[in-house]
Amino acid sequence: MTMGGTDGVMRILMAAARYFPFAGGTETHIHEVGRRLVERGHVVSILTANPGGQLPEYEKIAGIDVIRVRSWPAGRDWHLAPGLKRAMTNLRPDIVHVQGYHTFFAPVAMWSAARSGIPFVLSFHSGGHSSPLRNSIRKIQAAALGPLVRQAELCIAVSQFEVSHFASAMGVPAERFRVLPNGANLKAELTNGDRSEDENLILSVGRLERYKGHHRAIDAMPRLLRLRPDVRLQIVGSGPYEPALRARIARRGLADRVSIRSIPPSNRGDMAALMAEARLFVLFSNYEAHPVAVLEALSLNKTVVVTSTSGLKEIADRGLARAVPLDARAAVIAAAMHEAISAQKPAAAVKLTTWDECAAELEAVYRRVLAERSTYAPMSLSCEAR
Repeated sequence: MTMGGTDGVMRILMAAARYFPFAGGTETHIHEVGRRLVERGHVVSILTANPGGQLPEYEKIAGIDVIRVRSWPAGRDWHLAPGLKRAMTNLRPDIVHVQGYHTFFAPVAMWSAARSGIPFVLSFHSGGHSSPLRNSIRKIQAAALGPLVRQAELCIAVSQFEVSHFASAMGVPAERFRVLPNGANLKAELTNGDRSEDENLILSVGRLERYKGHHRAIDAMPRLLRLRPDVRLQIVGSGPYEPALRARIARRGLADRVSIRSIPPSNRGDMAALMAEARLFVLFSNYEAHPVAVLEALSLNKTVVVTSTSGLKEIADRGLARAVPLDARAAVIAAAMHEAISAQKPAAAVKLTTWDECAAELEAVYRRVLAERSTYAPMSLSCEAR
């Protein structure tokens, strides 16, 4: 086994409620940094939920050991997994990285690590939710999780917005946070080099949930078509809101102008090719911390329009995207999309954090945590992965 550095190989466990084959920004983040940490010589495992026991209990994906523990209820996103602690104890990692905070999986993972004496760090990967009830109890949930979160060696935020939000909501001092943005280097996935751009293609990418705001782009299309008759909107994602979106498209007579498709999360090449073809990328979401899809669009020098809220506002404030108010009417959104398509594109894509840089930063974080805890014994070169 190749050593990851002079300090030896680390056994890294990432605990996350969702991972491939599920799609989303958190899943992409885990996969991209996980496989790079493997390439750097470390043993990486992902401990994740298995809703209803429908997926394989074990897989190896890109060199990563994926262990799934059954979670309940099968049809909801609560991800209560009683077998998580036992699985974590059996894996005997050097460090645990809890990825995400908003299901039952995260507090059980944090509690299990603390009870087992394993140092852990936490990345929030915060997002919105389509349920008004779930959104209304988020503050209560954050306050309740505060005592567990304060046991983390470090809290990792993907944006300054997350630092401000969770430092207050969970009573964690701001100095206990480290901002580590999501990576973006989708251009490396293009197999045929530069792609010709279709000036009439607009993409809205994200899980098909109401809070993601795909319906706002649909509602703007009739007005946008008056300004640009040849424009097309393609929504890319999967999720429970798909029937409602398709019904909305039909009601507005947009079947020939708006389409919905899904790309498997592991098929980065197809996503890169589609995004390279688009002229405009939009995300009219209610809440995003630091959306991977937006960063990937920016890495391909796409013009981006977002809602002025949460981490999206932070991106717009940096001049990387145009923004519309969260409560903007369809006419305002259509005008913003028209202006964005008509505007001259920047000469080159903006410089963003790459996934290689993100993985290197995480590796340094893990080493520092283990050094400070003085619990880290380097693995021998002859040690084999589980």
